Amino acid sequence: MAALDDAWRSGAAVLPLDPAAPEAVRRRLMEAMRPDLGVDEDIALVITTSGSTGGPKGAELSHDALAASARATMARIGVADGDRWLACLPWHHIGGLQVLLRARMFETPLVVHERFDVDRIRAERDVTLMSCVPTQLVRLLDADVDLGRFRAILLGGAMAAPSLLARADAAGANVVTTYGMSETCGGCVYDGTPLDGVAVRIANGGRIQLSGPMLMSGYRLAPQLTAQVLSDGWFATSDIGAVGADGRLVVHGRLDDVVVTGGENVVTTEVAALLTEHPNVREVFVTGVEDEQWGQRLVALVVPRGDAPTLEDLRRWCRDRLPAAAAPRALVLVDDLPRLASGKPDRLAAQSLANQSLQGQSLDSDG
Repeated sequence: MAALDDAWRSGAAVLPLDPAAPEAVRRRLMEAMRPDLGVDEDIALVITTSGSTGGPKGAELSHDALAASARATMARIGVADGDRWLACLPWHHIGGLQVLLRARMFETPLVVHERFDVDRIRAERDVTLMSCVPTQLVRLLDADVDLGRFRAILLGGAMAAPSLLARADAAGANVVTTYGMSETCGGCVYDGTPLDGVAVRIANGGRIQLSGPMLMSGYRLAPQLTAQVLSDGWFATSDIGAVGADGRLVVHGRLDDVVVTGGENVVTTEVAALLTEHPNVREVFVTGVEDEQWGQRLVALVVPRGDAPTLEDLRRWCRDRLPAAAAPRALVLVDDLPRLASGKPDRLAAQSLANQSLQGQSLDSDG
């Protein structure tokens, strides 16, 4: 926090790095971001994207954009006497850093945990606000942590299954689902409704586009890449979705969450959300691997709950609720899903694990 203050007082920007990252990773980020070249005077932060689908990109965020994001969030959830933020997400990701920035702007006390720890959160009695990702919420619920004492729990970083939200609601947790990314200074759509000043539209192919004062200035040292996603004040996300009659945004998944199997388009996040409701599935990640017969084979990586489900169990579960093509054609049982430091699923590592686990296995014959 002191380093952040010192940098901003001097007119510099900050590039947060993961202190636990291997030296090779830190070196690669430094080479890509080139801090020696400086930034425009209004830039406060350069946040590198999670790297879950490719090389690092640096979203340049201005002081004004960060302030607009913090103000809009607090306008939505409100500011109350006695509030105290809990910071338990990494500060080198925008979701974690925004907790600090909101607390600073509104002079709200801040409790800092160096890492996510269920028992330590259980012991906190005075915190009223927190941000977390779905995996962390699952672990808090599994441990029967009293979540009703939080005035609001901002949930983001990945899509939350309806069953998880229902479980949290039953436990008395006031969960606010957030949608956004580094390029929008974090969440900018809460519970499907855009924050003040934010607009949403759906482009061809269902691609979600966003506008508002919290948009990034551009990708660092990448004008061509910036031009691909920023135009006339609109940011083209990598997500697909729809706006309902009630004006709420429904996110279906990422563009690269679409697997074409047997000529049918399947959104893997929709399959994962359904499989999460299976009583023997604790966590799941669904991906596609190349297959000669089907083009892509739908694979479910599953962390079991109790007795491990079989592939036929999961296919039968999906057949009753989704088109036939959405039933997984392979199952990989794992103790834990591969994750990034932010808690998000590591998409590249998950797909690699699926490929490695299925080498030499035959495809199920059920069409």
